[in-house]
Amino acid sequence: MHSYLVTVVAALAAAATASAVVEVVHRLTRRWGRRSLLMTQLTQHAHRASQVAATVLAVQFAVRFSTGYAVGTAWRQVLLHLLVLAVIAATAWLVTALLVAVEDTALARFRVDVPDNRHARRVRTQVVMLRRVTIVVIVVLTVGVMLMTFPAVRGIGAGVLTSAGVVGVVAALAAQSLLGNVFAGLQLAFSDAVRLDDVVVVEGEWGRIEELTLSYVVVQIWDDRRLILPTSYFTSTPFQNWTRTEAAVLGTAEFELDWSVPVQAMREELRRLVESTELWDGRVCVLQVTEATGGMIKVRALVSAASAGALWDLRCLVREHLVAWVRDHRPTAMPRLRAEVGDGAANLPWQWVQPRRSPRRPAEAEVPDDARLFGGSDDGEARSEAFVGPDEPAEARR
Repeated sequence: MHSYLVTVVAALAAAATASAVVEVVHRLTRRWGRRSLLMTQLTQHAHRASQVAATVLAVQFAVRFSTGYAVGTAWRQVLLHLLVLAVIAATAWLVTALLVAVEDTALARFRVDVPDNRHARRVRTQVVMLRRVTIVVIVVLTVGVMLMTFPAVRGIGAGVLTSAGVVGVVAALAAQSLLGNVFAGLQLAFSDAVRLDDVVVVEGEWGRIEELTLSYVVVQIWDDRRLILPTSYFTSTPFQNWTRTEAAVLGTAEFELDWSVPVQAMREELRRLVESTELWDGRVCVLQVTEATGGMIKVRALVSAASAGALWDLRCLVREHLVAWVRDHRPTAMPRLRAEVGDGAANLPWQWVQPRRSPRRPAEAEVPDDARLFGGSDDGEARSEAFVGPDEPAEARR
């Protein structure tokens, strides 16, 4: 009885000592590591895991060295085996916490709440995917090591660790779709085709990549709905990514108007509007007539914004303002259908009116920048080279 009491006291003393040491180290690290982001993350994530791991390890050593009187007994072997399993599980927890702390430190260095956050979103996507893969690998290894501590099932534990090829073949035959999505998720994470917070158009819906996992992707639709798609969708189906190269995007607002609309006056009104709002990023403001068929003309206003959300609001603002401008200042330019009535001899009034010739515009007159998309400004010239190609000298074409 006295021996059992010594074992219990030794275990409790070891647990208290280990817990106290970890607590002291935690307080010192938190105090001295305030200026270090990594140390701050370690004190937040690894404190509880390190405390449990140190306590279980100390108890295991205390029991092992204080039960020399019971060597060979069944209860001692079972107790030490349980403590070994607890040490393995606590160590795996500690390793996972350390890796999560390192990953959070890496994520904290890349801010996503800035206008140009393409690189930060790419790093965030890769780190999140690596975190999930790392946790799965640690869990599998932990289960394998714990199984190898049982002599009767040691072969199963070794199989978990060494028979990955056979398991992979069986899993591939049993779950081809699941593995396909897993590999597609890894491909998305490292191919830079899509990242977290990218603005995409999928299945006719405009939204933002909210969550990216190994098996599925969650797209937050603009009206707060969620579109959940398998990761293999983005590797096998075409989709639009508005923010793959940069966060700034272009958008249009189209109007069908009468031929009498003063295009230059409308262009100047668009320029005044975008210059008065913070939604416009100052890059592109173009108004052009893109069609002139069917008795009406189609006028397209092309504007730019620093983000997809700002672009949406800017496009709506342009529509509202120009519709009100046409209605209040140019009501004759509103869409309408014309009907001409003549007499029985098909004589129409306009046939007897001498047409007036509009004054010709001098050939050397310069077209304003906001009337051209692929010329005039530096941004327009760069866009022209991207879609057409840079001009080559005559000697090079020969």
